[in-house]
Amino acid sequence: MSSDTHAPIESLRTLHRIHRQLTDLGGRLRRGPNLVRAHEANLVKREAELEAAKKASTDLKVANDAKQGRLSDGEEKIKKLKTQMNTAASNREYQGLKEQIAATEMANSVLADEILEGMERIDESTEKITETEKIFNVTKAELDKAKQQVQEEEPLITADITRLEAELAEWEDRLDGDFKKLYERISRVKGEDALAPLKGEYCAGCNKQVPLNNIANLMLDDPKPIVCGGCGRLLYVPEGWSQ
Repeated sequence: MSSDTHAPIESLRTLHRIHRQLTDLGGRLRRGPNLVRAHEANLVKREAELEAAKKASTDLKVANDAKQGRLSDGEEKIKKLKTQMNTAASNREYQGLKEQIAATEMANSVLADEILEGMERIDESTEKITETEKIFNVTKAELDKAKQQVQEEEPLITADITRLEAELAEWEDRLDGDFKKLYERISRVKGEDALAPLKGEYCAGCNKQVPLNNIANLMLDDPKPIVCGGCGRLLYVPEGWSQ
């Protein structure tokens, strides 16, 4: 394509805008999958918490059931000992059986207290499971929402990138001579950062002051390309620029 009056500066402005848009779209395209992965990792964590809560509750129930069994065994033992007392052959044997009954009753009393405490802890663990399940379900819903959002947005972003890449190629085609050579060399390395507008008398990319003769050159009808001495960006005059 042939260049018009001020075409190099106009092209640099437009090229920088397109580069920035492409950078933004590329970031959005990457953020979607990254967001999904973050939600997936969070869901794995919540699932582990839920499984741990369920296991802790099961362990409490098993332990309490075992104590219930020991309590039942103790009660049966007391019944047998009382029967033996009725047929005791001597006072010594009778006293021995009586002491065994007292010891077993004491052990049963301790077990009964522990069982009641265990039941309270089981109730607490059940409540914890309920709360953990709620958190898990919310986290899963957030993951599903993120996946849906990415599924809907990704094709739109990709289409915008394709459109802008075509527009970029078109505007790159408008450059010629030294502008084209410098732009191609710098953009291969810096991408979006190959270009920077003036900000007053300074480079907007690195804030280094630009010599006045270079600024004056960029204002000419037939300017020469100017590269910032600080950051190496190709400079251009923005719309509505004033010193």
